[in-house]
Amino acid sequence: MPLQIERIKTYVQNFDDNIQGGIPKGQVVLITGTPGTMKSSLTYSILYHNAIYNQTRSVYMTLEQSKGNLMEQMVLMGMEDPRVNEYVQIIDLGLIRKSLTELSSKGSWIQVFKMYTENLKRNIGFDILVLDSLDVLEMAAQMRDDRRTELFYMFEWLRNMGVTSFLISERAPDEIFKGTYDEGYLADGIISLKQQEIGETDVQRRIRAVKLRSTNHKTGYFSLLFSDGMFRATQVISE
Repeated sequence: MPLQIERIKTYVQNFDDNIQGGIPKGQVVLITGTPGTMKSSLTYSILYHNAIYNQTRSVYMTLEQSKGNLMEQMVLMGMEDPRVNEYVQIIDLGLIRKSLTELSSKGSWIQVFKMYTENLKRNIGFDILVLDSLDVLEMAAQMRDDRRTELFYMFEWLRNMGVTSFLISERAPDEIFKGTYDEGYLADGIISLKQQEIGETDVQRRIRAVKLRSTNHKTGYFSLLFSDGMFRATQVISE
């Protein structure tokens, strides 16, 4: 009998069908792409729709964009169902960062992040965690000397918490396995977003599951469209 794996649906129409129904629970998944590829919007949409359809509790931690700015953006996109407020908690870690600037020793911010996250886990028992973004956390934590080892232990800590984690990263699709970007090898999954030029005047957003452990998935790009509060993936429109 084949192993049954519990999964978190992305609620991106057609995309879940191509990743065996969703993201395996408990995995650490990178959401990568350059600015303007809708990484934050897509990731919040996953939390939003899991709250509506499954009453899944989740936490969205932002290190740069304020909570008010993020919520304003989501409301403008049509994600404004008040029922979600009970299940999705947005934490503005940027405020904590400003108040703890005296903590300049290496590793201080990783410790703050872990302590805060563990307290939230105990208090509200969430199942999905979003960190926006991994790049800013690394900068604040001053990961330099042994970045791969530090990321390895952080990813293991996230898995041991028993949550599904989405870490947003400002990496272009062709950079994720180059140079010192160890997160691509350490993560369980990578969902890549990009803007593809079409001809001389048009640009099309695209989505791709680069890797996803325990999943037989398609690895090619899909066009990523958004309307009426929902994302959907379609076959790539020919250039």
